[in-house]
Amino acid sequence: MSCWLFYILGEIKVISSRNRRIINAIQKLNPEYETLNDLFGMARTVYGEDNCELPYCLQLTKYVKDMVVYLPVSDKLNELYWNILLWEAPNLFESFLLYMEKNRPYKKKFYEPRMNPLKIVVDDLQDLENGVIEFYGLSMPPRVGKSTICIFFFAWICGRHPSSHNAMSGHSGILADRFYNDIIKLTENEEYTFHEIFPDVNLASKSSEKNELFYDEVESFATVTCRGIDGTWTGAVDISADGYLYVDDLVRDRKESLSPRRLEGRYQDYLNILVDRKNDGSKELMVGTRWNVMDPLGRVEKEYKGDPRYRFRKIPALNEKGESNFDYPVKGFSTQYYLDMKKKLDKNEWEAKFMQRPFVREGLLFPPDSLRYYNGILPEGDHRVASACDVAWGGGDSLSMPIGYEYENGDVYIPAWIFNKGKKEVTLPLVIGKIMGEKIRQIQFEANNGGDMYRKYVDEKLQEMGYKCSTTDKKAPGNLEKMSKIIAYSGYIQQHFIFLEPELQNEEYSEAMDELCMTVQIGQNEHDDAADGLTQLAMALEGELYAQCEAMERPF
Repeated sequence: MSCWLFYILGEIKVISSRNRRIINAIQKLNPEYETLNDLFGMARTVYGEDNCELPYCLQLTKYVKDMVVYLPVSDKLNELYWNILLWEAPNLFESFLLYMEKNRPYKKKFYEPRMNPLKIVVDDLQDLENGVIEFYGLSMPPRVGKSTICIFFFAWICGRHPSSHNAMSGHSGILADRFYNDIIKLTENEEYTFHEIFPDVNLASKSSEKNELFYDEVESFATVTCRGIDGTWTGAVDISADGYLYVDDLVRDRKESLSPRRLEGRYQDYLNILVDRKNDGSKELMVGTRWNVMDPLGRVEKEYKGDPRYRFRKIPALNEKGESNFDYPVKGFSTQYYLDMKKKLDKNEWEAKFMQRPFVREGLLFPPDSLRYYNGILPEGDHRVASACDVAWGGGDSLSMPIGYEYENGDVYIPAWIFNKGKKEVTLPLVIGKIMGEKIRQIQFEANNGGDMYRKYVDEKLQEMGYKCSTTDKKAPGNLEKMSKIIAYSGYIQQHFIFLEPELQNEEYSEAMDELCMTVQIGQNEHDDAADGLTQLAMALEGELYAQCEAMERPF
């Protein structure tokens, strides 16, 4: 049989010439009930002949749905619309959502009154199921429907893949109980149309004690297991290659979010208890209200940001115009509600919990509001210029070299800061140029990992140029001792060091400050280059680092 080749959704599809001629003929007719109904019939015919043509068939049904709204209201068109949704529902999550609540009054419906802004979340979840992405992170304010939309998604997965193994987890068994009961309600309550969409899928068995639901009686592991992160997982839960791990609000409350130690514990539990249950090919859905940059969702985003397999969606309480994103017609939150909430809450809590812009609040060694800043104009008077350099060779670490101007009253101004992840070919000219440009006469290099050779190279270049500067190097302590030094000097730095106002900082200076203000006393710091560089400078100014020096004019 001859075939028509045409471009559909990025792939070459094959449709029989007969079906193609019929579809073309129908599309030339005026859009009315009979025409649209015939197109719907052709979509089903084409799909019945070759179900790999589903994308094209869904394009046809979408066209029909779009045209229906432009025609006069009638019972026949209304019936056609619902028939299309029913046909699409096993394959389109949004159609599933709409058809599931067909029989519910508008005020009791979940999705339809909340389509804006949840439509983008629905599309993301469709991409997750279609394999466009394998991890989806969703952060939204409290009580706006993020958990409910995901529970609907899991009900859909139960219908599509009843023999798959999936797990739903959160911070407590109480949250797991809700997941369990809600899945049963969506799939078994006659208020919803699950059995119309999936007539061959039934709840074979369940265990309220274990929070397990079986939609395939022959499977040894449950289709859905709902369990708090503190429950039993090893040997009891399996997430199949075609299954999902759903993680919802691992951080219990504000109090837990303020403890770096608890957050680190939560993250390790997530990796070693939950992720450990996934098989190769399993997908993951993580949602929550953001409390802290160190919460599990933030940690995953930091590690995989930019990876095309991972998608992170943040929907804040207020949009860029300062208007509510969640002013739903039913049980919504108005702009005024959020503005009132903003007035009542601490700025940090508002930004994290409602605007999805979290940062560490407590446990910080250098909170932004504890630091001193200046307008870029250095004071008059005698001073000395010194620096310290925490050497890096490229990769994830940064070469950190803050420059300090120390005055007679003990204040230390930081007008410049090299903070660069480049290789030595990039950083060496910057270091040498800054030493000469700032007229630095003393500088200490960290000797670890070739830092001593780096210092010698700098010294040789300075001598070749006829510039006198005392350069020394010293081995850095181990991580524990290094952190002890950082902690010991944190008070001194906060009291005496004065930094450029944020709007005056260049990109490297700003990046260094961001890292500095994220340094915690308890828990793991991914990088400590900024804090370590400042600590070495503080030690140098106190005379703790310089074992060798050359005679120089008294600065004061």
